[in-house]
Amino acid sequence: MFRLFSRLAALGTATLLAGCVAPPHKNVDYTAFRESKPASILVLPPLNASVEPAATAAVLSLATLPLAESGYYVVPVAVMDETFKQNGMDSADDIHALAPGRLREIFGADAALYMTVKDYGVRYQVVQSTVTVAIDAHLIDLRTGARLWEGSKSIAMGPSQSGGGIIGMLVQAVIDQIANNLQDRSYGVADIANRSLLSAGTGGGLLYGPRSPHYATQ
Repeated sequence: MFRLFSRLAALGTATLLAGCVAPPHKNVDYTAFRESKPASILVLPPLNASVEPAATAAVLSLATLPLAESGYYVVPVAVMDETFKQNGMDSADDIHALAPGRLREIFGADAALYMTVKDYGVRYQVVQSTVTVAIDAHLIDLRTGARLWEGSKSIAMGPSQSGGGIIGMLVQAVIDQIANNLQDRSYGVADIANRSLLSAGTGGGLLYGPRSPHYATQ
């Protein structure tokens, strides 16, 4: 059920983004972004500052789609991952430490997306649980090393509401815990966080890329 909800939520977000073009956020400076005009993006394995080991893989797997939908060519995750492994690099910290020019030489991308998962997972309390995903990100021009954009997003989803007073709350808490154990609800919330953070046209997100019909409209 939650998987269906997360897909519907993501679809609703995508539909909303496709139906209207939001102006850039007034507090975000897009000057360097507009001058750089990146057409291709390399998404690096996120750093993981959460306590959940699965956070890096989950957030990485969900980051490419909103970028592609925003009009960018995105280096496939499998190609990125295998290239680093072939060169003996499987640590996100080591990969993030590579010089932008070196990443440009290897992958040929115009820009790289650096992400940090600040929070990922479920917090259990006496009568409720909250699924939280928090992500920081910034985009670096691999040709010049300039920072083109940065943003952060935190999404928290609480339990479904239930009547019946304290007994109803306790029953709902048990149901929520079982649901959390049977499936990774954090993955669905991470999808929403990624789309909210990275999608163009959201106000504060990236600008549209050259493959989008909305390119140069912001």
